[in-house]
Amino acid sequence: MASRESLGRRARNQRRDGGAARRDPAMKRLGRVAALAGLLAALWLVWRDDPGAVLALMRAAGAGLVLAGLVHVLPMLANAKDWQTLILRSDRPGLAGMLHLVWMRESVNSMLPVARIGGEIVSFRLMRHRGVDASTAAASLVVDMQLTLISQLLFALVGIGFLLSHAASGGARLAGDLAWGVVAFAPLLLLFALVQHARPFERITRLLNRVTSGKLTSLVGRSADIDESIKRIWRRRAVVLRYLFLWQTLQNFATSLEIWLALRFLNAPVGLMEAFVIESLIQMVSSAAFFVPAALGVQEGAFLLIGRALGLGPSTCLALAGARRIRDLLIFVPGLIAWQVAESSAKAVGAGGGAHSPAPVPDGRGKGKP
Repeated sequence: MASRESLGRRARNQRRDGGAARRDPAMKRLGRVAALAGLLAALWLVWRDDPGAVLALMRAAGAGLVLAGLVHVLPMLANAKDWQTLILRSDRPGLAGMLHLVWMRESVNSMLPVARIGGEIVSFRLMRHRGVDASTAAASLVVDMQLTLISQLLFALVGIGFLLSHAASGGARLAGDLAWGVVAFAPLLLLFALVQHARPFERITRLLNRVTSGKLTSLVGRSADIDESIKRIWRRRAVVLRYLFLWQTLQNFATSLEIWLALRFLNAPVGLMEAFVIESLIQMVSSAAFFVPAALGVQEGAFLLIGRALGLGPSTCLALAGARRIRDLLIFVPGLIAWQVAESSAKAVGAGGGAHSPAPVPDGRGKGKP
């Protein structure tokens, strides 16, 4: 009887592993298809306007677009600081270490078909290799994602309000359409406010534990630790408010500086507020299109619609979108290389049993002991 049950469990495990293996290639194919469709859409947008005019604007701007792209270090620094504040002083890495993590996280999310979640997985793994407690690392990433989405919605509302009050009738129609998009995402704000009380990680792990006949028993305690760590972060009201209204505001204005500089070099100067509106709405659209790698096509279309609503010419809008792609190449391609170097170093240190090998995972009774 025991052997028959063992064979049955083995067969179920094989079916489950086989199903996961089949789903993984399917997701990869979906990512490639979305990337190809986005690339074709971006090329079509440029081709239907005036490719020569777009390239002429970018050539005239020259090194100015490189400078505008390099300014992205400033919002990454603000992001590193606001993420760092979510981690207790006893566990948090230094600011330089957080900036390194932000750089790799953004690079993975922006350049690879990972539905804008792969960067968080990479960051969690590297934080563990740096000795950060598992529940602390996971909770900081979850709350960072929650607060970032909340701030994006708030800034998008500011941008929509600006369009309604300053743009022409076409801009007002666009603002109305964007407002409906914000309304569609608004329930997420309520969900995020409630999720901290629902112990979601523990509940999901307990459910999976029952499905797998107790194979995940050791993870239940860890999931409860993550839920408790998330609740502890949200209870730090001053930290959350500073994150939303200080650090995220600085981050958004720093990213808007990229837009402002790029448009000046493209001979289409705008005010910093207009650049802020463009950036806040572009971020919202890109987040909504998380399933399209690098928001290919989607981002170009958004630049075209939002820029024209603010009075920019179509060639300028597409040249601005091209400037954003230059930034991606300058910042995120080296970030992918840095990620591979960090992963290789972490594996080498872990294999050698070095001081920075992963800290023990909590067992549900508190932090693991070395």
